[in-house]
Amino acid sequence: MSELKNCSGETYPVFATGKVNGCSVVQSAVPYGSVWYLKVNICGKDGEAVSAPVPGQFYMLRSVPSGLLLARPISVYNSRKLSDSNVCIEFLILLKGKGSKELVTLESGDEIELLGPLGNSWPVPAENSKVLCIGGGVGVAPIAGFAVTLPKKSYDFIAAFKSGSYGLDYIFPEKLTITTDDGSVGIKGMVTAAIDCESVRQYSAVYACGPVPMLAAVQKICGEAGVECWLSMENRMACGVGACLGCTIKTKEGNKRCCKDGPVFNSKILDFERIDSPVTSPKTPKRQPLAQTEEPDLRVKIAGVEFANPVFAASGTFGYGSEYSSVIDVDSLGGICSKGLTFEGQPGNEGVRLIETPMGLINSIGLENPGIKHFIENELPLMQKFKAKTIVNLSGKSLETYVEGAKLLDKTDAPMIELNISCPNVKAGGMAFGMEPKAAASVVDAVRKATKKPLMVKLSPNAPDLIGVAMAVKEAGADAISLVNTFQATAINIETGRPYFENIRAGFSGPAVKPIALRMVYDLCLAMNKLPEDQRIPVVGLGGIATWEDAVEFIMAGASAVEVGTATFANPLAMNEILEGIKKFMARKGFKTIEDFRGSAL
Repeated sequence: MSELKNCSGETYPVFATGKVNGCSVVQSAVPYGSVWYLKVNICGKDGEAVSAPVPGQFYMLRSVPSGLLLARPISVYNSRKLSDSNVCIEFLILLKGKGSKELVTLESGDEIELLGPLGNSWPVPAENSKVLCIGGGVGVAPIAGFAVTLPKKSYDFIAAFKSGSYGLDYIFPEKLTITTDDGSVGIKGMVTAAIDCESVRQYSAVYACGPVPMLAAVQKICGEAGVECWLSMENRMACGVGACLGCTIKTKEGNKRCCKDGPVFNSKILDFERIDSPVTSPKTPKRQPLAQTEEPDLRVKIAGVEFANPVFAASGTFGYGSEYSSVIDVDSLGGICSKGLTFEGQPGNEGVRLIETPMGLINSIGLENPGIKHFIENELPLMQKFKAKTIVNLSGKSLETYVEGAKLLDKTDAPMIELNISCPNVKAGGMAFGMEPKAAASVVDAVRKATKKPLMVKLSPNAPDLIGVAMAVKEAGADAISLVNTFQATAINIETGRPYFENIRAGFSGPAVKPIALRMVYDLCLAMNKLPEDQRIPVVGLGGIATWEDAVEFIMAGASAVEVGTATFANPLAMNEILEGIKKFMARKGFKTIEDFRGSAL
């Protein structure tokens, strides 16, 4: 924890645990609750010295404990060295994602992890010079932290906001100008309403931090005026110390790391035409939000079956619906996929069946089920009492048992069969059928001949040629495809030195698989879209979906609906929350139907 310096006299960053001594909402920020003050104390162990940040630097912050992999880079707003071994650092945090949400919920006395101080600093102005400081939004924090170190009245300060104002507690400029997009405070307009080429010529240098469009405008004005300009940049970060190269930006001098070469750069080397904006232009024209009296239409039609909405309970995680009926509103769901059923009931796998991992679940249930005859007589009538449509998940140990099971289901009024040819938990059958196109097509063709019901075929992500399998089952008679089933995984007991599972391999699901599952759904929908429209079949996406944002991503990747599985174990209300989130998203974005944004990312 001791303060270390390199040969240039720069302080090395340290990884430390601090104590929160205050976290409160910024009253003047608009909308209320969007910006927070966070104060943290860092104390050296046994009185060891602690380094204080210099203006312009930042820390990587993460709460203790945290549900996130990465810390978040937050610029220093203010710092005070209470003693050689105690530093108080203040941050301004914009509430915009999971990381910032964790940070603003901290309370006094909570622990917080800090890596820092990181990055370079603002160059010190020449003595007796007059400079201009410009902060935009939460970017006002590092600029205000710099202004505090300047002699009072030796600088002017411009603060630009969308609405309201904040972060100006410690500054003493000769002239303070505030601009707001809505005119709620100061001058109405963006920062360009307060400066131009002529007005900046009175300054020896300009220092700015804020949104990329604002910085690009400041760079242009200063360039035309011939005034030196320093800009603080930001980008997504992983390490914060210059090791991973994840935060590089393109400059006229090549790639530069925001965390190590920056965040402060001379504006002359920045090329904003080559710097990616955090927000890309939408593919579809911007729509007006739906009227408050207008409800989005969430209905979807898959293989001729109409569902009230695109949120389905995945097979194996929701039983037959009744198990969760006292916990969540089952009737609100679009569909319920039954547990995997085989022609004859089976007891499932022996030994350990579940292993929890940090971001998912490995299961080796082995398709334990009562058999299709028992299901038809007992569980099916209960499922059909719900408004959510029943989807019967059919599996088998052999081609013959698949066919016999399909024949029995064909005599029921269940609206759809989900044909599981991808379960990785059964030694015989399941996995083999879904691994290559010819075998997959053979079972679909046989089942297609045994039933007139719509067939949605559930595919394995473990198949070497996933698109080939998908196209083969489509040609064999599949009316829809659900993708993906669980990924092959294993777990080892380090005390015994043996695998936990009797079958060694088992099925992995949960949040960790979501990006891979999304990519596979995207690839399949892309391939499907290359076919003539009358040859395409719908795709239902699943794999790691836990939030409404996840569901929207799958729909934008081309999925007609989504299935939610493991997330229900962590949060029994997950599907209801996902459904509500989709509704609000559609209303906000002006989408009247699911088709208005389905496949927009393709």
